[in-house]
Amino acid sequence: MGIQVTDLHLLRDQLVSRRQKLETAMLRSQTANLLQLLEQVDRALERVDNGSYGICEDCKTPVEAERLFAEPTTQLCLDCLRPAEQRALEQDLHLASKIQAGLLPKRDLCTGAGWKVAYHYEPAGQVSGDYCDLIEQGDMLYFMVGDVSGKGVAAAMLMANLHALFRVLIPTGLPLEQLVERANRLFCESTLPTQYATLVVGKADASGHVEICNGGHPAPFHIGQRGVMPIQSATVPIGLFCDQKFSSTSLHAVPGESLVIYTDGISEAESPEGKEYGAAALEKVLGACRELPSRDLVNRCLESVVGFRAGSPRLDDQALMALQFAPN
Repeated sequence: MGIQVTDLHLLRDQLVSRRQKLETAMLRSQTANLLQLLEQVDRALERVDNGSYGICEDCKTPVEAERLFAEPTTQLCLDCLRPAEQRALEQDLHLASKIQAGLLPKRDLCTGAGWKVAYHYEPAGQVSGDYCDLIEQGDMLYFMVGDVSGKGVAAAMLMANLHALFRVLIPTGLPLEQLVERANRLFCESTLPTQYATLVVGKADASGHVEICNGGHPAPFHIGQRGVMPIQSATVPIGLFCDQKFSSTSLHAVPGESLVIYTDGISEAESPEGKEYGAAALEKVLGACRELPSRDLVNRCLESVVGFRAGSPRLDDQALMALQFAPN
C-alpha cells in the first residue's frame, strides 16, 4: 500500500522546506555536496509532480512509507537496495539502536527522594518510538513514559527529541503543567502535523507527594493500601496543538505503595487468537503482587504478558515502569 494523499502533501512540504534551507546555505558557500543534495531534492519534487513519488525506481512497487518520512529523497525500496547499501543501512540501524540504548536511564534506580524505580524497555525492531526517562532534580524525582506516533527510525528520532526537551526544561524549575505545555509547544513546532506523542510526566518527592500530567496516554496505576486504582486524568497527546493547556493530578503515597506506567505495547499485546491483553488484565496482576518491590513487580507483569501471547509475535514497542515509595 502506497503513501496516503495527506502524507504526500506533508512530504512535499518537507522537501520544499529542505530546498529552501539548502538554497540559504548555498548563498554562503557553494560546495559539491550542497549541489548534490539540492539535485536530490529537485528530483524528488519532480517525482511528486509527475505522480511517481514513493515508487521504487527498480521494481516499481511502493517504497516503505517509514523510510520516506525518515528520508524523503529515498528512491528504492528495501528489497532493491544494493548489498553495500543494505549493509550501510544495517550499520546505521545498529548505531541508532546503541545511541537509543544510551539515552535510557539507569535500569534499577534508588533515588535520594526515597523512590525505587525499575523499568522494562523493548523495541519491536532495532529502535523504538517509546520514551522512558528518569531525572533527579534536587530532592525531586521526575519520571516520563511516552509513545511517539509511528514506528522505526522516524519514531526513534522523535523519541530522542522528547528526551532532549525534558532534559533541558526540567532544570528550569517550571511547575509541572507549565513544563508539559512548554515541551508541547517546542515539540509541536519541530514536527510534522501528523506526528504526536502520548505521554505521562510526573514528579515525586521524599514525602510521598506525587503530581502527574497525562497527555493522551493509558492511565497509570496507583497500587495502594486500598487496592489498584487507575489514575484517569488525561488531556490530548502532545504535538497536536501548540497552544494546548494541560492539567495535573496529585496523590500521596505511603511507604510500600507503587505507581506503574506502561505503553500500549503492553496492553495491546495479542494472543495467538488475536485477543488483546488489556489494561484490566494488567490491573489484576498488579493486585495479586502489589507488595512486591519494583523490579519484581515489573518482572511479574512481563511474565503475564508473555504467557498471554503464548508465542505470538510482538508487534509493538513495549515500556513499563514501576516506582515504589520506599524511604529509608
